Amino acid sequence: MSEDRARDGGQDAMSGSRFTGPAPRIVTAGVGLFAEAVAAQGAEVREVDWRPPMPGTAADLARVMADPRRRPANAEALARIVGTEAHLVDVLPAGATLGLGDRDFLHAGPPIEWARASGPLRGALMGAAALEGVVTDPEQAEQLFASGTGYTLDPCHHHSAVGPMAGVVSASMWLFVVEDPATGRRTYCSLNEGLGKVLRYGAYSPDVLDRLRWMSRVLGPLLQTAVRRHGPVDLKVILAQMLQMGDEAHNRNRAGTLMLLRELLPELINSGAPSAEVAGAVQFIAGNDHFFLNLAMPACKLTLDAARDIPGSTVVVAMARNGTDFGIQVSGTGDEWFTGPAQLADGLFLGRYGPEDANPDIGDSAITETAGLGGFSMAAAPAIVRFVGGEVADALAASRRMYEITVGEHPMYSIPVLDFRGSPTGIDVTKVVRTEILPQINTGMAGKQAGVGQVGAGLVTPPAEIFPKALAALARRVPA
Repeated sequence: MSEDRARDGGQDAMSGSRFTGPAPRIVTAGVGLFAEAVAAQGAEVREVDWRPPMPGTAADLARVMADPRRRPANAEALARIVGTEAHLVDVLPAGATLGLGDRDFLHAGPPIEWARASGPLRGALMGAAALEGVVTDPEQAEQLFASGTGYTLDPCHHHSAVGPMAGVVSASMWLFVVEDPATGRRTYCSLNEGLGKVLRYGAYSPDVLDRLRWMSRVLGPLLQTAVRRHGPVDLKVILAQMLQMGDEAHNRNRAGTLMLLRELLPELINSGAPSAEVAGAVQFIAGNDHFFLNLAMPACKLTLDAARDIPGSTVVVAMARNGTDFGIQVSGTGDEWFTGPAQLADGLFLGRYGPEDANPDIGDSAITETAGLGGFSMAAAPAIVRFVGGEVADALAASRRMYEITVGEHPMYSIPVLDFRGSPTGIDVTKVVRTEILPQINTGMAGKQAGVGQVGAGLVTPPAEIFPKALAALARRVPA
């Protein structure tokens, strides 16, 4: 064959003249030079953003991917997440509801002991001990907690509860009660204190404790009366509307807070409580754009808990941080935590504070991202970048990227700017390991020293190593 004929033959092959069907379409992965060379010859080419899986995971990944239970199990997990309802049905004291005594304390994140606790978690525990009358001064609580005896310390998640930032819950605090009407399952979360110098960020000054006492004495009982008079409030309907109104339900809850207030305001007015107390409660809620966060969180936990304990499922059902460790739980591995070091957020700082003042990531509020909200739905809330940093394009890119690591979309939680596409829902351990794309979380930042409070807000991801740990546990559970 002559050189000219060989060259012509190659051109004929690309043009389709030697084929009864259309010209071939080429898929390339890896180096862009491959795609450029094929395109230069006139062929249709599609580039795939492929990369090797996380190092050392190939055998576990192959075993889990080959598990015949995986696909139907993940489909079942997604169906349970999107199908579970979440209604606010009551507001109750934590002690009687969760069985807490005055020396029993819950916290955010996976289990941890005092010796390893971060500054903001220590500060919140010290403040809670003073709130419960265990000590007269928060500083005195350090000796109690360092002794390791005379108190209990347990994750909120182990009690069907969630807590933002330090997440400390003690007996006298009041809780939102969220229920799935189909099953009667309930989840709980404390009432939101606002931003800045508050207990959940590790502050424990007298004004912080006075506010908490007012919340237990006035706000909690008022909200209880209002919710009981109103009847169940459908939180998922509010969450869906929030995404249409510029909220993402983690660090932007302005529309959600106002919609909640719209539902409860008539009942607060007609509660029979002194007008000054009602006015104070309404002013507090209306002035706290984050108030609805503490309802978004238990609503998300309720839907995710429905997807727990499905054999073969690789869907993440909890992401939580205690300021020292970041932990995840997976549907197919029961209550086991897979942990790694909590990371420092990258974002914007308040006043004179800077990166050197910030504690690593902390809080149960990443339950919102686990359910497809928060950082996963940042495209619905472009104004969030004014709070956590970055550009609007970054918010859009973050949401698009999360579709690469989730098993599906939430039909209720649609994102307008993405043509009303459902939010990316159901983090898949195998997809995280295969793509090395980590879940995107937006978060507040607490000061690393106990007593400081909030120092900023930003963006953060989990430590990469926790996902291979979860994958290995899933691989061990694949039937022989």
